[in-house]
Amino acid sequence: MNVVVVESPAKAKTINKYLGKDFTVLASFGHVRDLPAKDGSVRPDEDFAMSWEVDSKSAPRVKAIADALKDADRLILATDPDREGEAISWHLLEALSKRRALKDKKIQRVAFNAITKSAVEQAMAQPRDVDMELVEAYLARRALDYLVGFTLSPVLWRKLPGARSAGRVQSVALRLITERESEIERFKPQEYWSIEADVRADGSDPFRARLSAFEGKKITRLTIGDEPSARAAEAAVKTANFTIAAVEAKPTKRNPPPPFTTSTLQQEAARKLGFDAQRTMRTAQRLYEGIDIGGETVGLITYMRTDGVSMDGSAIGQARKVIGERYGEDYVPDKPRAYASKAKNAQEAHEAVRPTSFFRHPSKLNLEADQARLYELIWKRAVASQMESARLERTTIDLEADGGRLALRATGSVITFDGFFALYREGVDDDADEDGEARLPQVKHGSSAKAEQTFTEQHFTQPPPRYTEATLVKKMEELGIGRPSTYASVLSVLRDRDYVRMEDKRFVPEDKGRVVIAFLENFFTRYVEYDFTADLEDQLDKVSSGDLAYKELLRRFWADFSANVEGIADLRVGQVIDAMNIALAPIAFPPREDGKDARLCPSCNEGTLSLRLGKHGAFVGCSNYPDCRFTRALGSNGDEKPAIEGNGEIGLHPEHQQMIHLKDGRFGAYLEMSLPGEDKPRRSSIPKGWDVASIDLDKAVMLIDLPRQIGPHPEDGEMIEAGLGRYGPFIKHGKTYANLPSIEEVFEIGLNRAVAVIADKKSGAGRGRGAPAPLKELGAHPDGGPIQVMSGRYGPYVKWEKVNATLPKGVTPENVTLDQAVELINAKAASNGKGRAKKAPAKKAAAKKPAAKKKATGKSGAKASEA
Repeated sequence: MNVVVVESPAKAKTINKYLGKDFTVLASFGHVRDLPAKDGSVRPDEDFAMSWEVDSKSAPRVKAIADALKDADRLILATDPDREGEAISWHLLEALSKRRALKDKKIQRVAFNAITKSAVEQAMAQPRDVDMELVEAYLARRALDYLVGFTLSPVLWRKLPGARSAGRVQSVALRLITERESEIERFKPQEYWSIEADVRADGSDPFRARLSAFEGKKITRLTIGDEPSARAAEAAVKTANFTIAAVEAKPTKRNPPPPFTTSTLQQEAARKLGFDAQRTMRTAQRLYEGIDIGGETVGLITYMRTDGVSMDGSAIGQARKVIGERYGEDYVPDKPRAYASKAKNAQEAHEAVRPTSFFRHPSKLNLEADQARLYELIWKRAVASQMESARLERTTIDLEADGGRLALRATGSVITFDGFFALYREGVDDDADEDGEARLPQVKHGSSAKAEQTFTEQHFTQPPPRYTEATLVKKMEELGIGRPSTYASVLSVLRDRDYVRMEDKRFVPEDKGRVVIAFLENFFTRYVEYDFTADLEDQLDKVSSGDLAYKELLRRFWADFSANVEGIADLRVGQVIDAMNIALAPIAFPPREDGKDARLCPSCNEGTLSLRLGKHGAFVGCSNYPDCRFTRALGSNGDEKPAIEGNGEIGLHPEHQQMIHLKDGRFGAYLEMSLPGEDKPRRSSIPKGWDVASIDLDKAVMLIDLPRQIGPHPEDGEMIEAGLGRYGPFIKHGKTYANLPSIEEVFEIGLNRAVAVIADKKSGAGRGRGAPAPLKELGAHPDGGPIQVMSGRYGPYVKWEKVNATLPKGVTPENVTLDQAVELINAKAASNGKGRAKKAPAKKAAAKKPAAKKKATGKSGAKASEA
């Protein structure tokens, strides 16, 4: 009996059918071990020893594999054919060794690039050992990400209130986004004019030509910068008698792009399908794992995490055959096309992303919508990569008058053979132009010509566009930042941490993100430099090729990085703010129209404006606080007072006939209405995602009237209400609160759904008197008794006996440590007047368990290892 281990159950099911009754195929569900999210999991002072643990979900899976091995002779590790797959195999061996499940077992590693019967059988015939050089490259990457995250993030929490965390690759990606935003803000539009004319030469059809010379000077795009100059040029064109001075027709070729890599697949899916990187990779994973075709599950594409652009010889042969059958032999080039990657840090070990069979035309497959669209894109790109080039003819006509002092130029191109254009055209990003198909008429050299109509237009230069997912992924790959297989998770983390938001599918940095990057650029400059990050990737590649020991890489990095962290340990928050005031001056203190000092408070005319750091992020405030309470958002217009003045009137409430005011507070815009007989005014914040400028009377009434009564609960008659709270939209029944996915549901949810949501909430938290289950057990308190991480109405908290302490923003249930929890509980106990529990014990090296093995790293199920 043979036990085969793969990552996913879908993959296991398919491969089990291929291999037959002598094989048992089990799924590991990704990584089975990971670094515990606490201090000490990577220990530089112990030569970078790492502690690994099998989580509660993975333990039964490891046990199932160990049980299956009792009656087996051979363990075959068939995880994915990349660095992560190699590491998963290594983790499995380590976990199974601890269970003593590998005694007298033959261990083999196999890798296949596609889930087809032939690919799997071929891989089984060519087993090998686990590649420890790839494993060590993984260990180095995982240790680097851990050390940066768990060293830098606490510095952010202490020095930069409101910040969450900083990752090695995410920080550099965030820098790209914030730098682009700064470019846009600094951009000053420049006026320019274009002059074009419809020209006819000796009876030819009219054609469009652009002014290329005026008064003997060559005209470029920005040469004519005002209307008087433009009108003078226009008048000259209208009255001039032109002569055809030159006609040039030049043949040219367009070659097809190579088949997809991970990065180019994400870019093109974003451009053509509107998919974000996560959606692309999720759909590609399903195509790779396979669908049922005629009762057999078959993988439709090759492995989708690759930066190689080559294709297998047999696959190229298939593609050429399909091209000849569908388009004719003219579309098949004389020789197969070969490609090499131009990306920095590219590894050519794997094939490009391609169909496992080119004979499976997209139209013949019955796939889900996303799968069908992505498969068609992959199929077309791969087939087109082996097609004949497109041939074009570019024509240029030069017209002159006044001895050449006045000139026009017309350009056009015509496709003479469409080649791969017949099947596929690559998408373009901002400001990229595809060849037009405008045909110019036949004209003769020396013919006379006259402008029949002129077109004079004013233009202004445009700032560089914000990054889309496609352009950001392209830029990161060009700079060698991170690995394309991790880009989806990197960009997702930036959104999840509220460092960026998406507007029209483009990245816009939030104030919080800009402050974090300004801090890192001032105090950790080297670690957000593009060259440094790319060089680190080069070193990781050297580890994977066996040219550099992974611990040597870690020693070099840690020596400088830890010294940098220690160097700012005594930095005061005031010093941080002073540095931030300088770094963020263009957006925090823009020039005023009245010419006064940009940092002079516009409210009291005495105080100095400065950056302020609150739990909800950064804002600008007056140094005379609390006497002067002027504040404004970080990026608001510096010549104005707060965007919303103290008495912005929306309108009268139709029922109460009282004015609803829109006001601006420290934590953003809110609505307020005072009613006679009520001690406190009614208030409502503006929901996240709602533009303040869009708040009209109808919306204001809806918000100010919250909570909304939905109806009595059918079991006890108590009213169910929907409202907007500190943590977003919710419904409430008695003491039970349940979150709603959007603010719109607050106004739309009916009684039946509300009852169901409340029931789900109650069942999830434990019915009746049963206590809710803890999210995590952290360990024992120094005074005895367990400390647990719990989920509460106002977010996660740590619990010890009767003391509950809310986790600070930026500290999650996954990364909170025992020492942090003890400190939070001690502080809470002291503030409650219950004294202070014993201080968290100092970490003693002697108390630590010895490191298991010197290599390690983990990835929880997903394919990204960037922390």
